Amino acid sequence: MLLYRSAAWFAKGLREYTKSGYESASKDFVPDDLEVQVPGRAFMVTGGNSGIGKATAMEIAKRGGTVHLVCRDHSRAEGARAEIIRESGNQNIFLHIVDLSVPKSIWKFVENFKQEHTLNVLINNAGCMVNKRELTEDGLEKNFATNTLGVYVLTTALIPVLEKEHDPRVITVSSGGMLVQKLNIDDLQSERTAFDGTMVYAQNKRQQVVLTEQWARAHPAIHFSCMHPGWVDTPGVRLSMPGFHARLGARLRSEAQGADTVLWLALAPAATAQPSGCFFQDRKPAPTHLPLARTSSSPAEEEKLVEILEELARRFK
Repeated sequence: MLLYRSAAWFAKGLREYTKSGYESASKDFVPDDLEVQVPGRAFMVTGGNSGIGKATAMEIAKRGGTVHLVCRDHSRAEGARAEIIRESGNQNIFLHIVDLSVPKSIWKFVENFKQEHTLNVLINNAGCMVNKRELTEDGLEKNFATNTLGVYVLTTALIPVLEKEHDPRVITVSSGGMLVQKLNIDDLQSERTAFDGTMVYAQNKRQQVVLTEQWARAHPAIHFSCMHPGWVDTPGVRLSMPGFHARLGARLRSEAQGADTVLWLALAPAATAQPSGCFFQDRKPAPTHLPLARTSSSPAEEEKLVEILEELARRFK
């Protein structure tokens, strides 16, 4: 079944996830959707120092938004902040150094953040694909700790902050790679099977889609969405998937193209006309399962994922 899923996904990707796929989809875009100015609104972008996150932060800054960059590497983040200020002319760019694989660091960050700042939009962009099984200081598998638990802790901790503001939104940068995975709540730490970083990442991205759906039901005052940016030429892809990067080469999307739907979900009034909790691709809701792939999960499994994450979040608070 995994072989079928992977083949169907790759064929779909060649049609839709490449640069030509973006160019085809963009013919249906409404050009005015992103002709907006957002002074007075505050946006948090995790992993905002490179790739899709940096492209997103830059465009928000150019439209007058206050931007909070949440990054791990201080020197790289400072360089990105300086570049965004220089190119946008926007001085309201704040930098926060947080390791999103460490729940205690996230809890502490949010506690301090909410004392000084407001927030309208959270963009969960940061992620990792570690190709050998590594444990964090808390004994958590690193991909899961960053991509799933870190996103869960940051989002749930900021929900009370978001709910105080007008038109609050949460956008999570997932991946179409999640289409090859069925939610697996029995091995969240990747302990029971041979470790494959690409498949672990895809499972994490499936978990993000499930969480988005769960949050949308639990918090109707906030518009939640997740999205697939397409196959994008980013530093993360070059580092974690060098074979894939070399194979696709010029077919890969630019960072700006990868950021387009993130920006649309974060900025466009039209985005909130769509139901909360959807998975988007190129500004449109997209199916979360491939035909005949048997990747659907039960409500009980999805609720169990949230229960496990809630317990881990409390344990490491």
